[in-house]
Amino acid sequence: MIQPEQVFLLVTPVDMRWSIERLSLLVQQTLGCSPCDGTAYGFTNRSHSRLKLLIWDGNGVWLCQRRLHSGRFHWPTLGEATFTMPREQWHWLVSGVDWQRLCATPPSHWQV
Repeated sequence: MIQPEQVFLLVTPVDMRWSIERLSLLVQQTLGCSPCDGTAYGFTNRSHSRLKLLIWDGNGVWLCQRRLHSGRFHWPTLGEATFTMPREQWHWLVSGVDWQRLCATPPSHWQV
């Protein structure tokens, strides 16, 4: 399994038939970044049942795809085009775990 240091998730769903070239172009047009900058870029479909990861390893570009047997990926719903995700949250996301609930802080009115 590829273990990126940092992952940028493109929040808007994409067509999972898209190849490395089309997804690389999307990264360039949406973020103004080079897909070969060492950062991993994650994409999902509308139903959040599939995930693709585009990452440069120094020698070439990897395009990895993952599909869960049941359930769906818990994708961010921000109003921005991308969401930056640290490694720990990435591991939860690709496992199908709701990482947003694991990382949530309790409301300020709760007393611990």
